[in-house]
Amino acid sequence: MRSDRVIHVVSVHAEGEVGNVITGGVAAPPGDTLWDQRDFLHRDGALRRLMLNEPRGGVFKHVNLLVPPRTQGAAMGFLIMEPEHTPPMSGSNSICVATVCLETGIVPMTGDETRFALEAPAGLVQIVADTRDGQVNSVEIANVPSFADRLDAALEVEGIGTLTVDTAYGGDSFVLVDAAALGFALTPDEARDIAAMGAKITAAANQQLGFRHPTQDWRHISFCQFTGPLAHHGHTLSGTNAVVIDPGKIDRSPTGTGCSARMAVMAAKGQMAPGHAYVARSLIGGRFDCTFALAPPEGDRQAILPRIRGRAWITGTHQVMRDPRDPWPEGYRLTDTWPAMPG
Repeated sequence: MRSDRVIHVVSVHAEGEVGNVITGGVAAPPGDTLWDQRDFLHRDGALRRLMLNEPRGGVFKHVNLLVPPRTQGAAMGFLIMEPEHTPPMSGSNSICVATVCLETGIVPMTGDETRFALEAPAGLVQIVADTRDGQVNSVEIANVPSFADRLDAALEVEGIGTLTVDTAYGGDSFVLVDAAALGFALTPDEARDIAAMGAKITAAANQQLGFRHPTQDWRHISFCQFTGPLAHHGHTLSGTNAVVIDPGKIDRSPTGTGCSARMAVMAAKGQMAPGHAYVARSLIGGRFDCTFALAPPEGDRQAILPRIRGRAWITGTHQVMRDPRDPWPEGYRLTDTWPAMPG
């Protein structure tokens, strides 16, 4: 058995969304900050291709690289690699990383509840984990400041027509569209059609609306979120969503940054108040329990501080290897399983 790379990985998913964690075999990328390191990973692309391209990966996977934190008080830093993007923050991946850190002993459990901080490129993420019985039962994250950007904006999408959409930031940038207005009930059998349409909407939103974070170098819309109708139960709202991730696949979890973006929009429209609860479901029934507090403005935008609680499960540990004789050392993609990005 020959290999010129041996990378140690813990396989894990949060409410259905795979967020595997690299725990060894990869040096921290260069950069003075985690944002700089994120930039390097995005420009370089070699680690993403090795880990996410076939035969080692697939469009349904995300991979997180543990790195030393750069901010005092953080137990660990992490960099997120999605199929096409290297996002500043991810809710499901944060829950995966926190679970792996606790279950493998990288961060010690401290009784029934364990509190610590992770550092993402977007900033510190405070963690409160339910660790009763010496295991991780759930993880709550305190997300970075989130805000609505454009409300009820007109968007022209080829082959669909003019849509009314919102844009928002929840640790990453979203265009949000009403699923029912496009004929979707948000059921699992619609996933392929939702993914294809969402990729087109994201591309159109970047061309026509754009996005610019007021304090960070983030200048594009990453995702399209199809939002289902809200049910009201006193001070608790519940609803289903489907978030489309480039190049065109559905998030299996309710998407922590997506829930944050949706709560920011609901707050801006007066549909949700601080301290109220939002229960979000994904197409497969994954659940995040969400709430928010008000935060200082981000630029000229009113911001919120979301809290997202979910669960993650470790599915295995393994070593990723690369035979130097392999004719596809960085793997490969075909559009039968890896959708082509809209032009």
